[in-house]
Amino acid sequence: MTPPVPPARLLVVDDDKGILPVIERVARALGFDVQFRDNGREAIDGLEELDPDVALVDLQMPGLNGLDVLRAMRDADPDCRVILMTGNPTIDTAVQAVQGGALDYLEKPFDFDRLRRLLAGVRDGIERREALLQADASVAQRVEFHGMIGRSPEMQQVFDAITRYAPHVRTVLVTGETGTGKELVAKALHAVGRRHARRFLTVNCSAVVETLFESELFGHVRGAFTGASDTKVGVFEHADGGTLFLDEVGELPLTLQPKLLRAVENGEVQRVGSLDTRKVDVSVIAATNRDLKADAGAGRFRSDLYYRLSIIEIHLPPLRDRREDIPYLTAAFVREFAARVGRPITGVTTAAELLLQRAPWPGNVRELRNVVERACILSDGRMLTDRDLASAMAISGQAAASAPPMLPFDEADDADPNLLSTVQRDQIQRVLLDTGGNKAKAARVLGVSRRSLYRWIERLHLEA
Repeated sequence: MTPPVPPARLLVVDDDKGILPVIERVARALGFDVQFRDNGREAIDGLEELDPDVALVDLQMPGLNGLDVLRAMRDADPDCRVILMTGNPTIDTAVQAVQGGALDYLEKPFDFDRLRRLLAGVRDGIERREALLQADASVAQRVEFHGMIGRSPEMQQVFDAITRYAPHVRTVLVTGETGTGKELVAKALHAVGRRHARRFLTVNCSAVVETLFESELFGHVRGAFTGASDTKVGVFEHADGGTLFLDEVGELPLTLQPKLLRAVENGEVQRVGSLDTRKVDVSVIAATNRDLKADAGAGRFRSDLYYRLSIIEIHLPPLRDRREDIPYLTAAFVREFAARVGRPITGVTTAAELLLQRAPWPGNVRELRNVVERACILSDGRMLTDRDLASAMAISGQAAASAPPMLPFDEADDADPNLLSTVQRDQIQRVLLDTGGNKAKAARVLGVSRRSLYRWIERLHLEA
């Protein structure tokens, strides 16, 4: 029987005790235990005992202020969510709070519906994490975040960054190799942000002909150039009030970058052939697989535009650095493509899992998705085999066994214990020694969950 999840804990830190009863009513209705401290020093000194899941901290208090408490809490327990509150809000303080790691920033007097939504989101996140620790079945569905899948610490940090930044920022730079899912991050930022009900438009900067780029982004008036028989509205104006995603922004011609900077910085665009400027209110999310900082230093990209776009930067790790996510991604892709091709494929064999863990995945999640799709088309069984996947990899030009052997993810019934003992005992023991017995680090190196590693240690009678 699954043990009950203990109540989530809320710590309120405010020198105004009069605010506590109303916060308590909201929080207790959502299942929180509520603790109160009237100054920052007491809150910090009692963190180990209080062990809050979320803290509601006043910004302006005698002694230590809210930003000091925020920094101390994030250092002591990165998993604790901190919401700052103040009666004297400023844009600079809000940016400091979010960049310092605050979940959100509330103005006094409270919008209690917003507080209720924030606390409910924290509670749901806690319950989701607990469920992941206790359950094996259908786990891929529980690690999904706006179309992305990831249980690894690297992806959880990405999800946390999206949740934290989305309501507050107008420009974000998303970086990562090709195929890591940068557009999904952009869509998640839009969905979580305040503009979620407005348009989300995409421009692929590497796919637009250079001579038409300015017209595409900013529009043109009739007669502006040969062939301009009608006035055209650019994507910035179409996206007014919403979000514009500039994919592969590093490919944007240098000649256009000053106009993009003007649009991002001042909210002004000028159609080709017109002297008039038009105001737009657009959130810009840019993505690149290039090192834009290096490009800016070498004069290949404007440094002022780079610094404007990268006020907030979210980096997506390559799949080879988050191998523990491969089983969850594979499970989700198998469900998707089995349904699409109309075949009763329920999963992958243990040998197939090993093959997926060994592959280098230079094309990242996109390549894994394509391989699983091909394998579902090629397979005639109920489980994808290593042969199915090897054939699919061959079509994509990938060598199926070019990476160091990795541990199969779970303890499937068809695994051969004797084979596992001889092939993998030394590997697991070596990784444990290399990581000083740190099982969390060892699990990440092996590309498995800690739970799976503990089971293998017990099954193979290893000393750890």
